[in-house]
Amino acid sequence: MRFFRVRSSSRYYERMKRHRLAIIFAIMFVNMLALGIVIPLLPYLAESTGATEFQTGLLVAAYPLSQLFGAPLLGRLSDRYGRKPVLLASVFGTAVGFVILAVAGTLPVLFLGRIIDGLTGGNINVAQAYITDVTDRKERSRALGLIGAAFGLGFVIGPVTGGLLAEISYATPAWLGAGLALLNMLAIGLFLPESLTPEVRARIAGKKRAIFDVAGFRAALSHPRVGPVLTVRTATGISFAIFETMFALWAITSLGFKPSQTGMFLGYLGIMSAVIQGGLMGRLTRRFSDDTLLMTAILVTGVFLGIWGFTTSVPLLIAIIPPLAFGLAVGQTTMTSMLSKSVGRDEVGSVLGIQTSLMSLTRVLAPIIGGFLLEHATVWSPGLLAGILTLAVAPFAFKTLCLAPGRDSCEAVFDEE
Repeated sequence: MRFFRVRSSSRYYERMKRHRLAIIFAIMFVNMLALGIVIPLLPYLAESTGATEFQTGLLVAAYPLSQLFGAPLLGRLSDRYGRKPVLLASVFGTAVGFVILAVAGTLPVLFLGRIIDGLTGGNINVAQAYITDVTDRKERSRALGLIGAAFGLGFVIGPVTGGLLAEISYATPAWLGAGLALLNMLAIGLFLPESLTPEVRARIAGKKRAIFDVAGFRAALSHPRVGPVLTVRTATGISFAIFETMFALWAITSLGFKPSQTGMFLGYLGIMSAVIQGGLMGRLTRRFSDDTLLMTAILVTGVFLGIWGFTTSVPLLIAIIPPLAFGLAVGQTTMTSMLSKSVGRDEVGSVLGIQTSLMSLTRVLAPIIGGFLLEHATVWSPGLLAGILTLAVAPFAFKTLCLAPGRDSCEAVFDEE
């Protein structure tokens, strides 16, 4: 009888965990769908106000710059007050940002909409922390891959939808994004249970940490496990972000794409990312160590970013998207998994918030650099720079993560107690 109760309890726990992960997947899918809608739209909205390539780069950078300040705040608030209320508040900010984008007629108003959305848009780290709350270390990489899959699927439908709706009017995709954000709020409020117990929140609150802790940021960078991963994540993040944030503007400049064409290619990239992170990532993590996956991702991404820079035809662009998607997806997911294994459960939200802030910083720098190069240098210079930066960080990653003194591999680093 006792054995039956144990098995029943285990099955109930597994059902509850699957239920929560499914809801997080759905929430992040709708969130990324709304975000994906605006990506192919922004360069055309900026162009309609007379913005230059460099000004368009600044507009793209406004969102991650705001996210840079908002993400650690959201992460720390989620540690203290719970994941659910922070997710609700952040999604409401996304809805407001989209409404402003829909009614914008000038470049300053466009900036305002992106800033508001950015301040509340760093909620992916809260979703990652939620997953960490309800999974153990062995299944965490696979579970985090669900967010990557939601990201990919959102970028399958979002850019395609945004590109097609932009043929009607530039405001139409923005209104749809606002509606999706409100739908997300409803899903969170009705179906997502809180993952942190009152006891855990009380313990975290008892530590009396500041909401925005500069000392904690420095401590994370100096942490023997967290610091090297964040360093590699930031270095590769700049080159990754050049591709991700500048693709739409590059496609206009290099290939003369219309919004629908840009959306189709971003949707193609999303399909590849969803297949890799949703279907392939779990198998890869079971078969290969973190260091092997990370180094492979860095090398593959560096080579194909360089090729992207010199792409002048649609067939070649079609051919390089799959390896690029592989490198970006595997690299990002592996480093997030490494970080989540490097600290205690009650610090995960803060550390992932720091990661999101650093990635926001790379997305601030990347479009500014890319827009400047497109306007003042050549159309292939952003891709060439991104490829060189990625390959240049490979020796550092191998030395600091995989050949650390007294350790045989990255796997040894992150499996230590």
